[in-house]
Amino acid sequence: MKYASKLVKVKKDPGYGSHIPPIYMTSTFVFENAEVGAQRFAGEDPGFMYTRLGNPTVRELEEKVAELEFGEGCLAFSSGMAAITGCLLGILQAGDHVIAHTALYGATHAFLTTTVKKFGIDVTFVPFKTAEDLEPHITERTRVIYFETPSNPTLSLVDLSSVADLAKQKRILTVVDNTFLSPYLQNPILHGIDIVVHSATKYLSGHGYLIGGLVVARKDIIDPMRKEVQKNMGAVMSPMDAWLLSQGMRTLHIRMDRAQLNAQVLAERLEKHDAVAQVFFPGLAGFEDKAIMEKQMKGPGAMISFVLKGGYEAGVKLMNSVKLCTLAVSLGDVGTLIQHPASMTHAIIPKEEREKAGVWDGLVRFSVGIEDVEDIWQDLDMALE
Repeated sequence: MKYASKLVKVKKDPGYGSHIPPIYMTSTFVFENAEVGAQRFAGEDPGFMYTRLGNPTVRELEEKVAELEFGEGCLAFSSGMAAITGCLLGILQAGDHVIAHTALYGATHAFLTTTVKKFGIDVTFVPFKTAEDLEPHITERTRVIYFETPSNPTLSLVDLSSVADLAKQKRILTVVDNTFLSPYLQNPILHGIDIVVHSATKYLSGHGYLIGGLVVARKDIIDPMRKEVQKNMGAVMSPMDAWLLSQGMRTLHIRMDRAQLNAQVLAERLEKHDAVAQVFFPGLAGFEDKAIMEKQMKGPGAMISFVLKGGYEAGVKLMNSVKLCTLAVSLGDVGTLIQHPASMTHAIIPKEEREKAGVWDGLVRFSVGIEDVEDIWQDLDMALE
């Protein structure tokens, strides 16, 4: 079955034949008798017990995402950060060492610089693209290599297969945040990556009405994480959000195709604008990581970052000048979203560290939507002037 068909296809309703599967909006499930209840809690019966431990609507979503990401299993969490933190806490322990990319989402960076230290876990931040950049930083305690590709918000790329090959030789787990591209445009597991995480809030949902996170991996990674981490943390996705996400994913391919076509046009125009110093977009001919993009991505995506010549003040002024584009954090919505990382999503990171990761004061993150491209450009051009 072709990928677009997998996205649109829905599972047959086992109850009343509903075209769209129902929402199992319940906290608990009834046992036929005490023996069945005992069997379920013992793991001998696959039936459901309590929605924190599993729910039919959530499970259906998990199975679909696992298929789309070519993984053996999936866990749906209450947010993208719950997925990231749950995943890392599930595979790390005191004394372990993590190598993380310098260019990360602000909250992920904060988690790796503060929270994990409370558990005796060390983190080294490295600006890597290939295994060659990584190898000098690996120690006998290195357990995980964590990165985003494309990164948030600089859109720098990491060669998935290069890093995965080295990690397998060293028996290190690789974790990749695939939020910026979605399973439609990139599948890290096919390039040897062990674990993929998503903020499902973004492109997978596509409509800005839910918060959710996903972890996809092999069965031997997912099963213990479900039983030990998610069960005890309780950061599970609600049945309503799982149902909404399942419906949003049915149009993922159409939304992504239109948005990245718009992004290509806008990036090329931004590159020529007098107020713009630099544009980061994988679809541009001069994009630094073009060779990596062509190796592992099915398209450039719909995220653009560009640096204003006027620095921090220009970034704030631009935010206050747009009319059609929505000034808001998050990304991947059908509508165009614009934000200023230095004063918003990455403000938590000290300026010196931000700039090491390429997050300059004048950097603007631009999530291109599916509106008419000329309307988006007219709004942006007006604000830039």
